Amino acid sequence: MFDNLLYQSSSSLLCEDILNNRLPGAILLSGPAASGKLTCALEIARILSCSGVNQYNQRGHWLCDCPSCKKNKELSNTNVLLAGPRDCSLEILAAKKAFLQASFDNSSFLMAVRYLFIRSVRKLTMRFSQVLWEGDDKLSKLAPIVAAIDEDMEKLNPEKSLPDSEKLEKICDNIVKNCEKLESSFMYDSLPISQIRRASVWAHMKSVSGKKIFIIENAERMLESVRNALLKILEEPPEDMVFILTTSNRGAVMPTILSRVRTYNFTERSVVQQQEVVNRVFHAAGDEKNLLINDYLQLFLPVKPSQIKQTASSYFNFLMNGQIPLADTIVKECNGFEPRFMFKVFLTGIMETARGNDFSVQRSEVCAKITEFCRECYNCVTVYNLSPAAAIEKLSRDLSAVKKLFQ
Repeated sequence: MFDNLLYQSSSSLLCEDILNNRLPGAILLSGPAASGKLTCALEIARILSCSGVNQYNQRGHWLCDCPSCKKNKELSNTNVLLAGPRDCSLEILAAKKAFLQASFDNSSFLMAVRYLFIRSVRKLTMRFSQVLWEGDDKLSKLAPIVAAIDEDMEKLNPEKSLPDSEKLEKICDNIVKNCEKLESSFMYDSLPISQIRRASVWAHMKSVSGKKIFIIENAERMLESVRNALLKILEEPPEDMVFILTTSNRGAVMPTILSRVRTYNFTERSVVQQQEVVNRVFHAAGDEKNLLINDYLQLFLPVKPSQIKQTASSYFNFLMNGQIPLADTIVKECNGFEPRFMFKVFLTGIMETARGNDFSVQRSEVCAKITEFCRECYNCVTVYNLSPAAAIEKLSRDLSAVKKLFQ
């Protein structure tokens, strides 16, 4: 069990609770970003649905090939729902690189990175299940994108032979293109309450094959109304249903929710451990295998984070000198802020520059106000679907007003 969860002692506690039937109906996986929480949640789902009928005669064995385990390894089990905001594009790009390179080289680990790519894509598409989006106005627009991804993904089915290199690269390129479109156009920053309500209806439907699992990632980012809706389900959880929440900030999770879940803590992996994760999972080579997990993934941004932050610093300094940079120029320099993660890097760069600025008066108040405006700017794009250019124009007006206020 949990062979793919590296350097987390919580895996042994989970093994004990599962084997002794002590796992409660609602748990929280809490720990730093990139510490393996989602990997763990998906593995719990596989283990709980495993039939145990395999050559190892062991429930949840990593090499089990029962029908349920096969579906869970491909993340295609309809008894598992996945929701919550997440930046998926960088992991997809990193997995694509590993998969194509292994295919070209006919590497011994080809099947492993084949699953890596498939799973990285489905960590995104699972969030757009019709169960969660039924009746939503956006479903008619996002459904064709998901269908196109699924059609190409079927060509990568682990039980089928891979196409030749040229066709394989084209298939992967199409998948990545549609994934980027899906994420940039429809990924939310906070889980909609309508999805909790639909998941509640789904949870109360009787399963014909094992337990049903509902995974909510980044639970700390739920709005109060969403938390209250989830709390109602947790107060009277359906039979044969397990709720798995993940968080990078346990203190921000509603106390009444915390009282109804058992927490399993994840720790920050050491530098050496993170480097080994990069090497073992993505099969990085050369200097790349010596990077931390997040640093490695950021290599796949179309614009380097350092360049984005330099653009942010220049933008802020121009504003403080009474000049307003063109928003369209900034967007162009940052590749249209696609993927959206780049917009977060840009705003972080503004806040870091502000903290290093020598304001003459009320420095803490100025920095607090700038941070507030940057957060509002991020929400304008991720929650209210304002274009990055329009959001930056509004931010420019807000920051200019701050400068005048505290001069």
